[in-house]
Amino acid sequence: MSAPAVAFIPDTTSARQYFGAWSVLSVLQYFAAETAVIGAWAGPRPYDRRTGYISDLGAVQCGIYDGRDVCSPLHLLMNASFVVQGLGMLLGAMLLGSGLLCVAARPGARVHPGRYRKPWLAALWFRVLTGTAGAGTMMVGLFPEDAGSQWHFAGALMYFIAGSAALLLLGVLWLNQTPLGWFILVCGLASLAALVTGGLTHMDVPEPGTLERLMGYPVTVGVAAAGLVIAQRVHRHRKQRRAQAAADVRTQY
Repeated sequence: MSAPAVAFIPDTTSARQYFGAWSVLSVLQYFAAETAVIGAWAGPRPYDRRTGYISDLGAVQCGIYDGRDVCSPLHLLMNASFVVQGLGMLLGAMLLGSGLLCVAARPGARVHPGRYRKPWLAALWFRVLTGTAGAGTMMVGLFPEDAGSQWHFAGALMYFIAGSAALLLLGVLWLNQTPLGWFILVCGLASLAALVTGGLTHMDVPEPGTLERLMGYPVTVGVAAAGLVIAQRVHRHRKQRRAQAAADVRTQY
């Protein structure tokens, strides 16, 4: 008979958790990059977020693509942003521990893998799905839409599907632990609803750019919110540990 799993308090002050949280939070750079690329758009008509597809910003060549006249001089910046965003999510998925995610970095909260099997599995699947979404958006940047590769479309689907599912899991897991649990859950639901709408309509809607951004923006914002929660708490716990260590030194003298 195997020995029962022992409850433990996740190490919320480790450098691994700290870097993992900030890696996830780094996805916000996408919005700055997108704004800069849109500002440099050189198509015959100004780029409109409501009607323009996100991938058009990363198209390498100027010309007609799928019936749209695209020309994005800063396509390298846009594609680099996709890769950096995906890398941040991938690093976060690898560095953030499942135990820490179970308790949303609450100090003193114990994790028992045997007793709390469902939260543990939810945290583990959040990491898997976040890593999958990160790999997907890296593929979007590495294989632009006009490169003639199906990996671009596959990567976009990976990001939308895995990203929304990851947020739904984390939102449910954090509902009673942080007010942002509800926000993260809503982000996942919004992305999933837009994804289903896009699938049912084949993106044949008056504002396909708006619909696509409703698929992608909530994932980016929700993942960043998760990174912010953990980064703030890990930073606070690291600060408290340093203060306690300093106090212990003073008491010795």
